[in-house]
Amino acid sequence: MNNVSKLCIAALVSAGCATGAAADAVMAQKGMKADMVLLPKFLGILVFDQANTGAQEAHAELENPGELLFVGPTPENSVAGQIEIVTTAATQSRDAVMISNNSGDQIVPAAQAAKDAGAKVVTWDSPIPSGEAEDVFVAQVDFASIGEVMAEMAHSILGGEGQMAVLSATPDAANQNSWIAAMQDALKADMFSGIELVDIVYGDDQSEKSYDRALALVDKYPDLGVIMAPTTVGIQAASKAMQDEGLCDEVAVSGLGLPSEMLSYTLNGCATEFALWSFVDLGYLTYYTAYLMATGQIKGEIGESFVAGRMGEYTIEKDPTRENGLRVLMGPFTVYNASNIEAAAAE
Repeated sequence: MNNVSKLCIAALVSAGCATGAAADAVMAQKGMKADMVLLPKFLGILVFDQANTGAQEAHAELENPGELLFVGPTPENSVAGQIEIVTTAATQSRDAVMISNNSGDQIVPAAQAAKDAGAKVVTWDSPIPSGEAEDVFVAQVDFASIGEVMAEMAHSILGGEGQMAVLSATPDAANQNSWIAAMQDALKADMFSGIELVDIVYGDDQSEKSYDRALALVDKYPDLGVIMAPTTVGIQAASKAMQDEGLCDEVAVSGLGLPSEMLSYTLNGCATEFALWSFVDLGYLTYYTAYLMATGQIKGEIGESFVAGRMGEYTIEKDPTRENGLRVLMGPFTVYNASNIEAAAAE
């Protein structure tokens, strides 16, 4: 990907980000009590721990005397586990539930029960596809732009021509499904006519399963040139699989990954280019949004603006990626390669 393309994409994603604070932007009143739950897709994933770090930072900064719980299911029981936790939050009269949804629309009845019990339901990282029972979605970046950057990275790695497969997380992950759909739309452009998307497989965000899925793709498609993994677990597992089998010169890995986890694979040529955003900032912004709604300082309506501490001003808008639903757009993401990954991994 050339520097001009990267700058254009960065500009696109940051279009909805913080600008100068307007006079009517709500400044958070500190010290109001709200019991809140931060629910990742499941526990044991570093990016979700980072989101919790950001939420805990905001919790302390806002001097909330209420409780902030970071709870999640196991990877093997993610869907049922998420539904159970949201159901419990409703019965415990939590004021806000912040969900990185891995359950598709199956989460709707539990989320609606939480809303009926008085909780604000704020999704982050991955929304409720239908938008039902959700007050607002805190989007890390514009989902269409993620598809575009994955298509651009594949084009760069393949030199404009070759086969690509996708190694995703779970079939019910709304964020990943949207990114893949956006990438498929981007691939329809003339500049991508030489790239063939041959398969989409799922590793369930489990390292061993993702590792095996990556090797199975190579066996099934001898001419495969790129495995695109829009998941930090999948990209690391696929990179290790290619490294272990000595295939990095034949099959490159790209997608979305953490610099600290991808450093060695980028420097040894297994994953020369990938992208991501700050999950610490995502957790921080999600907490601010949920706190302001749970304490009645904002209603969660289109056009409302608020100041999210160190991150600046944001505005609630219609989510253009879903027929129903509102969003707060964070952005931007960064494309990592050998030129910048060492500095990012050291942060």
